[in-house]
Order: sequence, then C-alpha cells, then structure tokens
Amino acid sequence: MSESIIDISDMAVVRNGRFLLEGVTWQVRAGEHWALLGANGAGKTTLLQTLMGYLWPTSGRVNVLSHTLGSYDVRELRKEIGFVSVNMDARLSPTETVLAIALTGLSASYELYQEPSTAQIERAHTLLAHMGVDQHALRPYQSLSQGERQKVLIARALMASPRLLILDEPCGGLDFPSREQLLSALEDVLASPGAPQLIYVTHYPDELIPSMTHALLLAQGKVVASGPKETVLAPDPLATAFGVPVSVVWQEGYPIVRMLRGQ
Repeated sequence: MSESIIDISDMAVVRNGRFLLEGVTWQVRAGEHWALLGANGAGKTTLLQTLMGYLWPTSGRVNVLSHTLGSYDVRELRKEIGFVSVNMDARLSPTETVLAIALTGLSASYELYQEPSTAQIERAHTLLAHMGVDQHALRPYQSLSQGERQKVLIARALMASPRLLILDEPCGGLDFPSREQLLSALEDVLASPGAPQLIYVTHYPDELIPSMTHALLLAQGKVVASGPKETVLAPDPLATAFGVPVSVVWQEGYPIVRMLRGQ
C-alpha cells in the first residue's frame, strides 16, 4: 500500500455548539492530487485550517505527512506544507520585488531575515520562470496583476520543496485568460520531477486540470463523495453538494458542468 499523505478518521470540529465538520474520513495516498470542492459554508476552510494545525478537531484522528496532530509540533509540520491563499497579499510587503517575495518562501515567513545564497536565488528564478513570471523578478510585487501575483505566490510556496502544496481558491477573482494561464502553469508544475502532492480548493469543477486525480466533495460539513474525480464529479453528488441539478460532460480530462435550468 502506498504512503498515506493525509489520513483523517471520523473527525468532527464543533464550535459554539455547532458542527463545522462532522464524521469526516479522508485518505490521500502518495501520487494523488486532490480537488476539494463545495459551496460556501461547506466546511472547506475549516478542513484546511485543521490540516495546517490552526484549528483543533473536537474528535477523531488527523494524520498529515505521517505526523499525528497532537503528538507533533505543528510549526515543524507547516514547514513541509506550501500554502497559497489570496488573503496572503495583505501580509506581504507590496513594495518588495517579485524575487524577494519568492525568496521569503524559504522560511515560510513574510520577510527575508537573512541574505539568500546564490543557489537559492537561482532556484527562485527557476520557479518564477516555471510559473511564467521571471521576467518581472525585479519589479515591485504590487505592480503585477492579480493573476501574476498568484503565480508568484505559488513559486514562493515551492521554494522550500514542500511535500504538500495547498492552494486555496487560487483562481478567485481572475478573468478567464488569467485563470487559464495559471492553471496551465500549475499543470506544468505537477508534471515536473519531485512535484509535491496537491490539494486544490475551489467552488468550480471546471478548474480541475487533468493532473488532478481525485476529488472530495463537501456539503454542510459532511463528506458527500470522495475518490477518483470521474466518480465524484457526477450529476448526483454535485447536485447534492450544490443544491441544483447539473449535467457533466468530460472533455480531454476536464469536467464541463452545467446547471440544468427549469428543473
């Protein structure tokens, strides 16, 4: 059996007497790239916070990268996880160069506290080039478009060679061309040697690139479906999760989901 990257068993998160997550069981094996989907309030953010050790489960067992929460220093665990969220912008210095922002990923901090080595600078340039933004390396971070900044943040998350990469709605707010460019760059990252495992959080099934192999579908804090993406992203599970009837057509590895109007 392949190595377990995430192993959650019958987990619940209760706050103020209300279940944010209930009865969640989820396993991610080595070599799998997962999408985490659900409507607003489904529990996606709560699940992410639990994986990162920012939120403690009320019951159940959570094992991430072979470490059981409660018996391992979560600060050390976070060093093995690359994380990207649009909310990170507010914590980064907008006047720093793109290169400097990428280099802060070495220590998972928001500032550079020591002079990077030549090899580290070269790695930053390589990752920025992989994401298609190295031509902007010496520009101020704030001068980039939102789509370009998201690519920089992914390069930053990869700087420390994490075992697990978590992207929290990386295409949120992007226009169609910017979204497609980011997804294409991400496909290239996952195809590269030594790529980390991916957990990709989104509201939109059509963002699942072919390299994503599995999907977890949440609704009201419970797992609706979990497994290979072709099984999970089917009309019945999606209708249960989002509360509307849908059709699903697969085309070149991409799911095309449409709401069935008038039903």
